[in-house]
Amino acid sequence: MSVRRDMRHFLPDPLDDALLERLLSAAHMAPSVGFMQPWRFIRVRSPELRTKIHALAEAERVKTAQALAEREDEFMRLKVEGILDCGELLVAALAHGRDGHVFGRRTMPEMDLASVACAIQNLWLAARAESVGMGWVSLFDPEELRQLIHMPEGSRPVAVLCLGYVPVFYPRPMLEEADWAHRLDLKDLVQTDYWTEENGAS
Repeated sequence: MSVRRDMRHFLPDPLDDALLERLLSAAHMAPSVGFMQPWRFIRVRSPELRTKIHALAEAERVKTAQALAEREDEFMRLKVEGILDCGELLVAALAHGRDGHVFGRRTMPEMDLASVACAIQNLWLAARAESVGMGWVSLFDPEELRQLIHMPEGSRPVAVLCLGYVPVFYPRPMLEEADWAHRLDLKDLVQTDYWTEENGAS
């Protein structure tokens, strides 16, 4: 877990089908609220489709940079995805028809998204154990991507996942190495019984 990294630099070598099946099987073993298993994975094989997905990410990268105001230039210098470089590209999505699942979602409907996140985490850890890098890309308009890959109404793409062999795993999170952000101290994130505004929180 401590050496898992959000990778953005990849080698172009494809992954063996058996390896990819192991990784997806690990994702499918994830816990899900009410055992709803809302995850779906689309394997992107078409180079043309990959290029279009990259264009969606690039458009959102520019909009994100603009929204960051004084950090715009700093953000634009970051490498934020490896869509065109990775050996495998997946889209992780929420299936349609989720409103029919009430168990665990009546007051917290977002638990379908939490369940997909668990599947993505399983995939990430399994990939690292196989010396495969993974990068989670969230820079896209969900509706545009949904239509691009012909997903049904009511479904929702959650992540574009770049998978592949890498030149080297980053020794620290890339955003930490770039001085964009730093890991918080665990002691500042754990409290007992009640939420208190201590440890300098405002």
